[in-house]
Amino acid sequence: MEKEEATSTESIPLLTPYTMKTFHLSHRVVLAPLSRLRSYNFTAQPHAILYYKQRTTKGGLLIGEASGISDTAQGLPSTPGIWKKEHVEAWRPIVDGVHENGGIFFCQLWHSGRVSNTCFQPNGQSPISSTNKPIQNQQFIGGSGDADSQYSPPHRLTIDEISNVINDFRTAARNAMDAGFDGVEIHGANGYLVDQFLKDQVNDRPDQYGGTLENRCRFPLEVVQAISEEIGCERVGMRLSPFANYNDSADSDPHSLGVFMAKSLSQLGIAYCHVIQPRMVTQFDRVETRDSLASMRKAFKGTFIVAGGYYDREEANRVIENGEADLVAFGRAFLANPDLPRRFRLNAPLNMYDRSTFYTDDPVVGYTDYPFLEDPV
Repeated sequence: MEKEEATSTESIPLLTPYTMKTFHLSHRVVLAPLSRLRSYNFTAQPHAILYYKQRTTKGGLLIGEASGISDTAQGLPSTPGIWKKEHVEAWRPIVDGVHENGGIFFCQLWHSGRVSNTCFQPNGQSPISSTNKPIQNQQFIGGSGDADSQYSPPHRLTIDEISNVINDFRTAARNAMDAGFDGVEIHGANGYLVDQFLKDQVNDRPDQYGGTLENRCRFPLEVVQAISEEIGCERVGMRLSPFANYNDSADSDPHSLGVFMAKSLSQLGIAYCHVIQPRMVTQFDRVETRDSLASMRKAFKGTFIVAGGYYDREEANRVIENGEADLVAFGRAFLANPDLPRRFRLNAPLNMYDRSTFYTDDPVVGYTDYPFLEDPV
């Protein structure tokens, strides 16, 4: 089979090797972080072992689903945590499975901020945020939109409380390393807590964490610094979505925000900057736009990963060939095609995803039952 594949295909940019700090990748196809809402009781489950192993190739980079950093971090049902020992123990066999198949696995560290409900919070308290402004435009990833999934008005964090959250990120990063992950990605996108500090349409603070661009970026960069001190900057990545308006989190000048963060992250020496394309203005809608990530790409000197609506091999190849990014993260395409790099190598047709099973709690259907490409006879 290997001989047939090698002689029947030509090398394509997506499948060329790449070195990211100390990590040697065999190709540039990355599994994007995808919430699947199958981690019961906020704890990663054994069925995730197969899910991630299926999508692992030797030398391939996988970014795990958003994992809560503390008991205030959750905003969705059945998302995994990484804040206590039980979570570390639950993740360990999943990470081991990826490593058995030769993969490189990063844990995405997440705090939902105001994208939450009191039912997910300890003692039914209010969710936390940079602001006390509630989300007006409610769009739900999971759930039916009933009372329990409405977003509750948030509590504006005090200066002391911000320090506590930074420490929660630090502890979660250490826990991820204890679970065996190769590194962590800080979730600074999609309108969640870190993004709620970054975006001027959300952050209305009068103190050193609000107002100017530099002040709004202070908390996110302090999180990066704390985690880098804890586990090493070469094991840290960050995801950003400056152009997006997910969860009521827009910015009046996304270009300046993106470039400032890219420059700052570059100075901190982290492994990668992972950015959602401007065309993904919301989580589910792709629009035509003249905005680009070129200025961010130029400002960040490390590995640059792009994500957002990639389902086409040729489009992703052009991104690599034209130097627009070093790696491309695939979400829905990888979800539905566990052998995506091989299909790209053979230029084989792709399975179509079933959106209705993205966020169910079924441990098999729409999760580990997508078919692999049949081996040649």
